[in-house]
Amino acid sequence: MVRRAAGGVKGARRPEVRLPSLEPFGGAGLEPDGDYDGLEFDAAELGGQDGAGARFMDCALTGCALDETRLRHARFLDSVLSVVRGVGTDLAEATLRDVELTDARLGGPQLHGAVLERVLIRGGKIDYLNLRTARLRDVVFEGCVLVEPDFGGARLERVEFVDCALKGADLHAATLVDVDLRGAAPVEISRGLDRLSGAVISPAQLLDLAPALAAQWGIRVEG
Repeated sequence: MVRRAAGGVKGARRPEVRLPSLEPFGGAGLEPDGDYDGLEFDAAELGGQDGAGARFMDCALTGCALDETRLRHARFLDSVLSVVRGVGTDLAEATLRDVELTDARLGGPQLHGAVLERVLIRGGKIDYLNLRTARLRDVVFEGCVLVEPDFGGARLERVEFVDCALKGADLHAATLVDVDLRGAAPVEISRGLDRLSGAVISPAQLLDLAPALAAQWGIRVEG
């Protein structure tokens, strides 16, 4: 059931992940098109491995290294990723559905063309998140720091930013529907201010964005 937040915007549906008893992952590494069901990856060194097209169902990845890990077209379903870290993780065109990502430290993760549905991203810091042309529906960014995220050409529907920092976001050609930015501080938009229709912001955020909006519309403000 979709809830309606204050201000008339529809609130995001959060994931409700209930993991079963998990078996420890005992494999030598990831495999392309691998099938991982009910497994716990505990502090696994997965950097540089190829798990393209793999399916992770009812899995927990805790403290794993994901540097340059290839997970293009992978599917994460009803899974939890906690304290994962890595640079250049490739999740292009992946699917994340009913997923919790907590306390991640990621640099330049590639999720362009990905599909995120009922995803909670809580805590941690993600630099240069690439979500170009991705589809986000019922996604919550909570208590995290996003540095120069790229939402270019993406569709965001029922997306919430709660107690998080949004620095230098690119919204060029993005489509926003029921996007709640009121919980973000700061809100910095580097491109795509004209795409903010479909979003709700606070009066204080409007004042913060006023200089950029004036520049966008060619308005001169003089004392």
